Amino acid sequence: MSDTRLSFALEGGLDLPSEGRILLLGAPGDFDAGDLPRERCTVVQRLAPDYDAWERRGWTVALAPEGEFAAAIVFLPRARDRAEAWIAEANAAAKGGLVIVDGQKTDGIDACLKALRKRTEIMGQVSKAHGKTIWFTATDAFVDWAKGPAQLPGGQWTAPGVFSADGPDPASEALLAALPEKLGANVADLGAGWGGLANGLLRREKIAALHLVEADHDALDCARRNVTDARAQFHWANALDWRPPALLDAVVMNPPFHTGRKAEPSLGQAFIDAAARVLKPSGQLWLVANRHLPYETRLAERFRNSEEIAGDSRFKILHASRPGR
Repeated sequence: MSDTRLSFALEGGLDLPSEGRILLLGAPGDFDAGDLPRERCTVVQRLAPDYDAWERRGWTVALAPEGEFAAAIVFLPRARDRAEAWIAEANAAAKGGLVIVDGQKTDGIDACLKALRKRTEIMGQVSKAHGKTIWFTATDAFVDWAKGPAQLPGGQWTAPGVFSADGPDPASEALLAALPEKLGANVADLGAGWGGLANGLLRREKIAALHLVEADHDALDCARRNVTDARAQFHWANALDWRPPALLDAVVMNPPFHTGRKAEPSLGQAFIDAAARVLKPSGQLWLVANRHLPYETRLAERFRNSEEIAGDSRFKILHASRPGR
C-alpha cells in the first residue's frame, strides 16, 4: 500500500522539489508511481524481478545511484541492517535535499522512526494503510549506517539483508550431507544466495558446470567473491523465469518461502515448477525445506517419482526425478 500512503502524504504536507532528480530506492516493481514526475525519477532496484518490471514500464532504472538528487524515497526493506544501509545511501545521494522513508509496520517502520528521531529532525509524517511515510532533510548523521559486504569469521562474504547473512545456513548444510556423490555434469542452484550451497556442490569433480541463479544482486555479488571455481556460472535472474543454455541433469536448492514476514509456501512451490521446467526428462531435483512446508503434493504433480530421503524435526530433504511436461 506504499502508493496509497505516498499519495496521502503528498496531499497532507509533503512537498517534492519542483526541480532536480528524484531517487526511488527499493521501490517494488508494481508500485504505482503516477504521482511522481517520471522524467526526473531514477529507480534503484537490486532485485531482478522488480528491476525488470520497472524497465518494462519504461522508467529509468539502475543498480546504484549516480550523481546528485534533489530528493530520495526509501521503500523500507524488512531486514533492519539493509534498511539502515539504504537510508544512509539515500542521505548521501540527496546531499541536503529531501529524504522520504516509507514502510509497513510489519517491516519495522515504527522502530525506524524512533531511530531517525535520535539523529535528525523529522519534518513530517503520515500514517495510513498499516504503515507510515516519514520525511526529513538529508544529513551526514547516518554515515555510520552505511554498510556493504563483510567477511564472516569463516571467510565467507555476506551483505546486509541477504539470506543467512550471519553464517552458513543449517538447512543447506543438511542438504549437502544428504546428497549423493554423483549429481550429473550440468547442475543449477536456484536461489543460490551468497554461495554456501554452491561451494559444497563444487567439491564434486563430476560437475562440469554449476549455474548459480539468484535474484538479489547483493547476494550474487557475495557469491562471486565466495565461489571462485571456474565451473561456476552466475546469473542475476528470477529463478522462476530463468532458462539455462541447455536442459540440466540436476537442480539442487534451498528455495525461499517468505515474501514478507509470513510464510508463503506458494513461492517454494513455484521453485519446484521452475526446476521441473529446466531439467532433462531424466533429470533429478534435490531440495531442503522446513518440516511444515507442504511441498510433497506439488512434487508428485510435477515429477513421476518423489520421496523424502532424510531429515529431522526441523528440515526434510526431498528428492524427485523424471519431471513431467
